[in-house]
Amino acid sequence: MIDLSTDYLGLTLKNPLVPSASPLSKNIDTALRLEDAGAAALVMYSLFEEELRAEDAMTDRFLLHSGIGHGEADGFLPDGGDFQGGLERYLSHLHQLKRRLEIPVVASLNGVSPSGWVELGRELQQAGADALELNVYHVAADMQQSGAEVEARYIELLTELRQVVSLPIVMKLSPYFSSLPHFVKQLEMAGANGVALFNRFYQPDIDLEALRMVDQLHLSHRDEALLRIRWIAILHGRTRLTLAATGGVHGLDETLKLLLAGADVVHLASCLLQHGPDKLTEILAFLQNWMEEKEYESVAQLKGSMSQQNLPDPSVLARASYLRVLDSFTTRPGVWS
Repeated sequence: MIDLSTDYLGLTLKNPLVPSASPLSKNIDTALRLEDAGAAALVMYSLFEEELRAEDAMTDRFLLHSGIGHGEADGFLPDGGDFQGGLERYLSHLHQLKRRLEIPVVASLNGVSPSGWVELGRELQQAGADALELNVYHVAADMQQSGAEVEARYIELLTELRQVVSLPIVMKLSPYFSSLPHFVKQLEMAGANGVALFNRFYQPDIDLEALRMVDQLHLSHRDEALLRIRWIAILHGRTRLTLAATGGVHGLDETLKLLLAGADVVHLASCLLQHGPDKLTEILAFLQNWMEEKEYESVAQLKGSMSQQNLPDPSVLARASYLRVLDSFTTRPGVWS
């Protein structure tokens, strides 16, 4: 019997497939379907600090201070005692998931300030989360801010949170750091337990008719997995952190390649949004069949076998491959004279 188990943030999972933060986790029945389909853990949808602050300000304005200057208005104001804010809703949903699911539940926190991360992280730990995924969605557009200052922002947030939270912490990173391996090592020293590579920044578009910027949501594409394969293959064996691959996984091929590169777990979102929880069952069945054909006994044996440190030619993950790929391009006959 093939052993599909893997380690994720110190937790032993039954297999390496983990649904990542998405709307699918907002529904208890859907979460149960994901577990039944084979999900080894579940990352909840993200809790956004800005949304909580905006909601608190609105609540304060309309429920607590709307009667100022009009004493007789108090009798007509709604009772705010039963009002459940965004944090309370998230914590309540986390409680329900923990009660109904047998697999680990990872809370996802998207914060912007050290104080916000500390306060919310403490609440999520007390609510029973098995781990915290921290998503620092920061677009470095300030010309006065250096790359070192951007990295320091992440380290500061992690350090502040680590002082009050004992849960495993995984940092979800963008691919835009100038020296990713060095930064990952800094995160490890600051108390992180893992990194998720990579966050997908949503890019604005331009409406040519209205001449305005518009938001666009595009699901991931298989080609996006290539960037994850490169960096996970470089990092595997050079850090003690859990390596989670996220973005571009749509089937068995991407799953296998990321495991071979050295991923401990593979996150899925877009393919589940498109095809439903049954896609998990399909990928797991194909994974087991492929491993049997190739005579692998476990995911542990498979994992990282094609990382940079295990390749006979490590340069395929560096500049040399870039040169070889460019030199290999040839035009089709008759295209150019």
